[in-house]
Amino acid sequence: LRISSIEPNLLKNETIDFVSDSSTFVPHFHIPLQSGSNDILKLMRRRYLRELYVDRVAQIKRVMPHACIGVDVIVGFPGETDEHFLETYTFLTKLDISYLHVFTYSERDNTPAAEMDGVVSNKVRKKRSKMLRGLSAKKRRAFYESQLGTTHTVLFEGENKEGYIHGFTENYVKVKAPWNPELVNTLHQIQLTEIDEDGMVRFEYVKEAEAISA
Repeated sequence: LRISSIEPNLLKNETIDFVSDSSTFVPHFHIPLQSGSNDILKLMRRRYLRELYVDRVAQIKRVMPHACIGVDVIVGFPGETDEHFLETYTFLTKLDISYLHVFTYSERDNTPAAEMDGVVSNKVRKKRSKMLRGLSAKKRRAFYESQLGTTHTVLFEGENKEGYIHGFTENYVKVKAPWNPELVNTLHQIQLTEIDEDGMVRFEYVKEAEAISA
């Protein structure tokens, strides 16, 4: 089981410790941030500031150094200046995270944000989004590189993608192997060996673990 999304103010030490000790929950957290600027977080009416986010990431890494941490970020929120965006970019660069999900702000009728001043142009929104997606690729690559040489369990998925079958380790490293229908929905222990040209990880089998139901 993966914790797909949990607000940093709701992610308690007890939850992190539980995942660390669990044989069912895997070391992968997806934690919304939305902005690395406290000014923008306040405009968004989030119930946390970035200092809490730093603390939650540090706590996860203390007990699970190999954990994967994904982050949601919104760019172009009303009032987000170049300085605010740079603050977010710098904050994320220094943070020990694994990848980003980047969302470009879009207006919705009958919401407080739609009435706010400081509207960011679509051109600027796209530029900021592109910058963060580039940062995400660097973060994911660095995380994958940190996992090379380690042993994990991979769960293979059920789709033939151009002659390959894909899967994810418990800490969300994406791997691929030549298509073999017998691998679908099975678990295998593997050692991660190298990153290929598609940004996925090649591996060597350690041993087959067990098959699971579809």
